[in-house]
Amino acid sequence: MVQSPTQLLSLDEFLLLPETEPASEFIDGVLTQKPMPQGKHSRLQRRFLSCINHATDGIAEAFPELRCTFAGRSIVPDVAVFQQQRIPLDETGEIANVFLVCPDWTIEILSPQQSVTRVTNNILHCLEHDAAMGWLVDPAERSILAYPQAQQPKLFSGAAALPVPEFAKSLNLTVEQVFGWLRAGS
Repeated sequence: MVQSPTQLLSLDEFLLLPETEPASEFIDGVLTQKPMPQGKHSRLQRRFLSCINHATDGIAEAFPELRCTFAGRSIVPDVAVFQQQRIPLDETGEIANVFLVCPDWTIEILSPQQSVTRVTNNILHCLEHDAAMGWLVDPAERSILAYPQAQQPKLFSGAAALPVPEFAKSLNLTVEQVFGWLRAGS
């Protein structure tokens, strides 16, 4: 669902709307609904969450489909990773429901018919606002485009080891391992 350019919203107006399933994002005044996740997307997302949370236990936490509202946008990365000290807390000291900060690491898993440009734009927006790393995972191409902060993006495939943010340095993954998760029994 894409709103026509003549019906631009403010961020405040967007945030008052009810949540949609799948989630909608707000970029440059336009509401865009993300595609419904399918099997490959869901499996990869689940495994990323598990691996990252295990490798960064106590240091960072990976969240699925978490709305992050910052710098005039409201986006929902497939996986948003936050270092523990940057996870927003409410007045009781519990995790906040609303995240008004950029993730430290954003992972987007490309779905069929999803716009590569739109997804890349969200990753670049995160990097412009201090994310340490962004990944664009392309199941159809069996490749991962890594976007380290303040560096050129680099395409990874095959047995190549993937770069991770410094806080996740104990996570060792190759592209081959990631796409191996798609096999039965993984």
